[in-house]
Amino acid sequence: MKSKKVLYALQGTGNGHVARAREIIPILQKYCQVDVWLGGAENEVSLPLVPTYLSNGIGIYYNRKGGISYWKTFWQNSFIGAVIEIFNAPVAKYDLVINDFEFVTARACKLRRVRCVQLSHQGSFKWVNSPRPKQKSFIGELILRYYSRASECYGFHFYPYGDNIFPPVIRSEIRKAMPVNQGHYTVYLPAFHHDVIINFLSSFYKIQWQVFSKFATKEVKYDNIIVKPINNDDFIESFKTCAGVLSGAGFETPSEAIHMGKKIAVLPINNQYEQYCNAAALKMEGSVVLDKLDYKAVLKIRKWILSPQPEPRPFPDFIERLLLSIM
Repeated sequence: MKSKKVLYALQGTGNGHVARAREIIPILQKYCQVDVWLGGAENEVSLPLVPTYLSNGIGIYYNRKGGISYWKTFWQNSFIGAVIEIFNAPVAKYDLVINDFEFVTARACKLRRVRCVQLSHQGSFKWVNSPRPKQKSFIGELILRYYSRASECYGFHFYPYGDNIFPPVIRSEIRKAMPVNQGHYTVYLPAFHHDVIINFLSSFYKIQWQVFSKFATKEVKYDNIIVKPINNDDFIESFKTCAGVLSGAGFETPSEAIHMGKKIAVLPINNQYEQYCNAAALKMEGSVVLDKLDYKAVLKIRKWILSPQPEPRPFPDFIERLLLSIM
């Protein structure tokens, strides 16, 4: 009988948190009763079970040009609603709340003195040795440190920059895949409309590009560029057979590229401080970092395409041991 009750709470903005949950939740289900709290739903990846609780949370909204829209973020969030959710969140019925950068349950746990463990990439920024950009953001640092503050903290990063920082959680589909290089490049820039991406990639007419866009409703080919709707199986097939990946400076996609030995070029989302931090870490890895999709970026990408293929750096599969130590 699984007597321990665990609430797994995750941020639903973006695909990274959900992709990690797809690996973590089945492990938790082996040892305890698990309910899921999903804060926001701005993602294209499905969870392995239906969430028990759906929360509006505090979401982040983007414009078509790859940046955070403060206007949308302010007007489309209900801050009064978030306060009501904090007071109503049933965290006291659980023995443990595992939090992947989710605002409401972190605050509710503090209010009711429930054990809450932060298990997230953002948790790695608690340690000062985690890479930061040259120009730090005071507000960005506050968000990383206090948005989902918990009584215990474990982070994921490319390297162990602190005592409780662990390797990335790599999806099972990626671990089992046999990477090959068929010469094309996979593109995942979710903050941009694919029209903007196509305009940029048109400079590289000899290169085959496979672009995954949340704005696409069907597969369309533009000369050497294929635009596809986001689909987990299609993306993994493209990813494991590509030469390199051009993506935002999130955490999961670059982690999987390092794991597989793919070339990496990243473009941080405007005003997204966490992505600037990730870009700083990836630059230390030798990855290409773009500032915007302009002529300078064209020159960088041309040089990147001609660069040698990196060696794979497989990350160990440790997550079950970590979860058992937490529980």
